[in-house]
Amino acid sequence: MEKKVTIEETENIEDIGYEENITFLPKIVDNLDMECEYRKLMYIYEAAIQEIVSKLNILKGEFQFSNDRNPISSISSRVKSKESIVYKIHKKGLPMTGSTLIHNVRDIAGVRVVCPFIEDVYSVARMLVKQKDIEVIEVKDYIREPKENGYRSLHLIITVNVEFAETSHNIPVEIQIRTIAMDFWASTEHQLRYKKNKEFPREAQKKLKKCADLMAQADNMMQEIAGNFGQEQW
Repeated sequence: MEKKVTIEETENIEDIGYEENITFLPKIVDNLDMECEYRKLMYIYEAAIQEIVSKLNILKGEFQFSNDRNPISSISSRVKSKESIVYKIHKKGLPMTGSTLIHNVRDIAGVRVVCPFIEDVYSVARMLVKQKDIEVIEVKDYIREPKENGYRSLHLIITVNVEFAETSHNIPVEIQIRTIAMDFWASTEHQLRYKKNKEFPREAQKKLKKCADLMAQADNMMQEIAGNFGQEQW
């Protein structure tokens, strides 16, 4: 049996052969109408998103009644656009088929969770992945090891079991969990970087990185204040 990845192991996690273990999705017949196959796949990924969002909303609702505060500020989700999927497939130099899509695009279904504090990010992740029908495939901790541009977030690739009328499938979903400050920076950076179809100036990149570092300092300070104030952790 494949070893389940835990949140505690995030510091040294690398690619663990995700593509070799993705046989859980329904069989795709590549010589059929690609548009029909695409719609079929998108429905399946939407169903997986609904499962994850439902689990998170249950946790969020439970904390509203049993604790002084809630570690989940907001939950959002999306299915990757067809244009983004096509771009990613073409960028890899691969044929646009159902099988290629399944085996090479890991973030078709995405859920984002925003939390008040850094510790909440890991607490929510632990609560979610310990559920029996969720299996962790890959963890990328950009909080402990930020991207070069300053981006910070905890990324999980998980599979969730979805029951259909006559069968069930374990469907991959990417979950991004971050603080309010991290989400503000990431959302604003995206607006600035992709607003115009031209190369982003190096000086602007440096300023954005500085902003990211300032946000991280604020996050750490807020976490310290919460700890000194006796803020309950989960």
